[in-house]
Amino acid sequence: MRTIILLFSLFLLHACVVKGPKHVSSIGKIEVIDPELASVLDTNARIEIIAEGHEWTEGPVWVASENKLLYSDIPQNRIFEWTEERGSVLYLKKSGYTGSKARGGELGSNGLLLDRNGKLILCQHGDRRIARMDAEVSGPESRFISLADNYNGKKLNSPNDACLRSNGDIFFTDPPYGLEGYVDDPSKEISFQGVYKASGGKTVLLTDSITRPNGIALLNKEKTLLVANSDPDKAKWYLFDLGNNDSLSNPRLLFDATAYVTPTSKGLPDGLKVDGNGNIFATGPGGVFIFNAAGKLLGRLLIPEACSNVALSDDGKTVFITADMYVLKMKIRP
Repeated sequence: MRTIILLFSLFLLHACVVKGPKHVSSIGKIEVIDPELASVLDTNARIEIIAEGHEWTEGPVWVASENKLLYSDIPQNRIFEWTEERGSVLYLKKSGYTGSKARGGELGSNGLLLDRNGKLILCQHGDRRIARMDAEVSGPESRFISLADNYNGKKLNSPNDACLRSNGDIFFTDPPYGLEGYVDDPSKEISFQGVYKASGGKTVLLTDSITRPNGIALLNKEKTLLVANSDPDKAKWYLFDLGNNDSLSNPRLLFDATAYVTPTSKGLPDGLKVDGNGNIFATGPGGVFIFNAAGKLLGRLLIPEACSNVALSDDGKTVFITADMYVLKMKIRP
């Protein structure tokens, strides 16, 4: 029976994901907390399902040069691409784990981004590194160049999410989610969950004080670092000032969402993105939290599935959301 169910699930995956939905369904609703939200997005917009049937979607990135979205399905160890014309199709196998030894857990790629040359950068759970795909985005291959895989000679846990500074530096988080035994995995070599900078072949620890560092972004003309904490007991977003040699100072809260963590509000502070005006779209308990550049909570996208990450189109008119088995799209500006 298990085999039959698995085969049927694979059929559904092919029918619903590879070819994309034949009709557009909507999900969730918009919660207006402050009227200023109307200056950030169309409060009457629909949140559309554009792909479904996945196991756990993550790490979306918009590729403007090809007018497509790339996103990870972590348990499948694959990346998919979505376009208006074709829907979702398989883009890359072995996206996060390239080894030959069978293993379980969250082994695929997580966060995705493009470097200054348009190359794909991946947070690889299974291979426990930040890597660059050794191929053009238009011709994907499962070949990678490691950019950061250890700290002081010890293997990283499982790089989760990353952001790029204009000079090419990569800031990334390293929780234990890609390890089969999570924080108690016997192969874990680093005792903490760090936030790092990868630059010029060196990996520099920025902080080890966050229990489950996850989503990450640069704000305020790259002078401020924002880090999400996906700890249900400390469901918070932290801000730090970047000082000399990128030392972190003036730690403070952007927002504490711990009270929003309930049995009916799925998700935790996870991936996030910042638009051209400094507004923050951050996945959290119950959906996506939207803050203005001053850190005021303006509203939420209330979504019944756990949201893991978001991507913004280059023109700032569309937000894409990875939400458990779904990928969602919302036109936020005409």
